[in-house]
Amino acid sequence: MKIRPEEISSVIRERIEAFGEVTDVAETGKVVYVGDSIARVYGLSACMAGELVEFPNGVRGLALNLEEDSVGVVIMGEDVGIKEGDTVRRTGRILEIPAGDGFIGRIVDPLGNPLDGRGEVGVQESRVIERVAPGVVWREPVNVPLQTGIKAIDAMTPIGRGQRELIIGDRQTGKTAILLDTILNQHDQDVICIYVAIGQKRSSVARVVKTFEEYGALKYTIIVSADASVPVSLQYIAPYAGCAIGEYFMEQGRDVLVCYDDLSKHAVAYREISLLLRRPPGREAYPGDIFYLHSRLLERAVKLNEEKGGGSLTALPVIETKAGNVAAYIPTNVISITDGQIYLEGNLFYQGVRPAMNVGISVSRVGGKAQNKAMKKVAGSLRIDLAQFRELESFAQFGSDLDAAAQALLARGQRLVELLKQDVYVPVPVNEQIAVVYAGTQGLLDDVRIEDIRLFEVNMLEWLRKNRAELLEELRVKGELTAEIDQKLKTAIREFKQSVFFDKMGRKPVEKK
Repeated sequence: MKIRPEEISSVIRERIEAFGEVTDVAETGKVVYVGDSIARVYGLSACMAGELVEFPNGVRGLALNLEEDSVGVVIMGEDVGIKEGDTVRRTGRILEIPAGDGFIGRIVDPLGNPLDGRGEVGVQESRVIERVAPGVVWREPVNVPLQTGIKAIDAMTPIGRGQRELIIGDRQTGKTAILLDTILNQHDQDVICIYVAIGQKRSSVARVVKTFEEYGALKYTIIVSADASVPVSLQYIAPYAGCAIGEYFMEQGRDVLVCYDDLSKHAVAYREISLLLRRPPGREAYPGDIFYLHSRLLERAVKLNEEKGGGSLTALPVIETKAGNVAAYIPTNVISITDGQIYLEGNLFYQGVRPAMNVGISVSRVGGKAQNKAMKKVAGSLRIDLAQFRELESFAQFGSDLDAAAQALLARGQRLVELLKQDVYVPVPVNEQIAVVYAGTQGLLDDVRIEDIRLFEVNMLEWLRKNRAELLEELRVKGELTAEIDQKLKTAIREFKQSVFFDKMGRKPVEKK
C-alpha cells in the first residue's frame, strides 16, 4: 500500500483545526480524614484562609486551618457522602451569600437557600459574608432613635440607629420577646429587619415565624435560620450571613436592624469547630480568638455618613447567662464590644415585672444622644427614682419605720414599676409612651391605687386618642415637650383622671393619712 504524503498532511491539518483548548487547570487535594463535619485535606498548598473548596458530591467546605501538611476544612452541609481519598478542588472564591430585595419576607439558611417552600430567591447580587468593618472616616455619630415600642427601654436605655445594644439575661426571661417587639414596632419606620436564629429549636423558630405572620411583620423582615439540627458550620456562619444581607440594604442608604439570637450558642458552635480542628483550647475550652469572633461581627454595625449613602445597621445581639453570672467569659467579652446592655433579671421576671429589666445594670452609652427630646425630658428622673426605690425597697423589708418622704418615694416607685409593665407583642408608639411616662414622673398617679395603674394607663391612652388626638399628633411631629404642650398634657391627664377615671369609672383615689 502506497502512503501518500498529501493525505497524511490533510488529516493532520483537519485534526489541528478541530482541536479546542479544553485544558482544565485546577489545584486539587485528597481527603485524609472526615468526620463531625470536619475534613482534613492533603495538598491545596496555595489555599487561602476562608476559601471555598468543593467535594465530589457538590458539597462545599470552608478552609479554616492552613497547616504545614494539610488543610482543615469545615463542611457546609452533610458529610455522609464524603469519604477518605475523595478529590477536593479549590474554587478560588471566598464564601458568599446572595443579597437583594427578593430576600424580604423570606426564610433562608445561612447560604441563602430558601426554607419556606416558596421557590428560589430571585436575586442577582452576592456579598462576601466576612468583610472589614467600615473605617472611622465613613462613620457619623448615632443621632437618630430606633424606637422599640417598649416603654422601659425607650425611656431609660434608648437605642439609636447604628448602635450595638446587648440583650443579656438567663434563659426564659424574655430576651427574644424584646427582639420581636422591636421588630413589630418597625412596621411604619422604614426599617428592614433581619432575625438570625442560631442553634435554636425548630419549634422556637416556627413560633417566631408565626408571630411575624400574625402581626404582618414578614413584609419587611428576613429570617436567617440555622437551627440546632443543622451542622455547626452553618451555625457558625449564620450571623455573618445575616449581617452581609443587612449591609446590602445599608449601602443603598436604608436603615437595617439585625437581631442575633443568640451569640452564646454561636460561641459554642465555634468552640466545637475549633476543638475538632485541634486548635489549642483556652479559658472554658474556647479558642484564643473567641473575642475576635464577635468583635469583627458587631463592629460592622454602623451609621454611615452622607458620602457613603447615610444608611445604618443596628445590631441587637443576645447573650444567655447562667444563674445571672454576667462576669462569665462570653458575657464580659460581648459587654465590652457593645454600646450598652439591657440586663433582664430572673427574680424580677418571676415577680411579674415584664420586661424584667434591671435598671441598675442596664445602660445605653450612645442612645441618649439619639433619644426623642420630649422623652428625654419626661424620663430624666425615671432611672434615679427607680434606682432609689429598689434600694429603699430592700431596706423596708426589715420592717423599719419610714418617714413620710421615704414612704412617698416608695409609693412613687411602686407606681412607676407598674406603669412600665408591658404585655408582649403590644409595642407602644413613642408619643403615647411620653404621655404615660409623663403621668408617672410628674406625680399625677400618686393618688391612683397601685392595682389600678394598668387600668388607668389603658383607659387614659384610649381617651387621649379619642378626645386629644391633636395633642398626641403634636407630640409625634414635634418630638419636643414645649411649655405649651407640657401644660396641655398635664391638663388633659388631670381632666381624664377626675372626670372619667374617678367619676364615671367609679375608681377610688388613695386615702390620704
